[in-house]
Amino acid sequence: MTEPLDDAINKNAAGPAQVSSDAGSVTQHKLTDQIKTDRYLESKKAARLKHRGLRFNKLVPPGTTD
Repeated sequence: MTEPLDDAINKNAAGPAQVSSDAGSVTQHKLTDQIKTDRYLESKKAARLKHRGLRFNKLVPPGTTD
């Protein structure tokens, strides 16, 4: 899902912000809004992960007994 979004952000950043012609005018979303949307979607994707970015491990040094 992130690949098409990354491609869309790159395409919109390379293109003009506003276009006007006889048929009408077109304005794209601001790049900052696109970046905020990308961060929001990535955070939602990370929240669905089982470990959510945290892993807890018990470290046991050699030579000790429990």
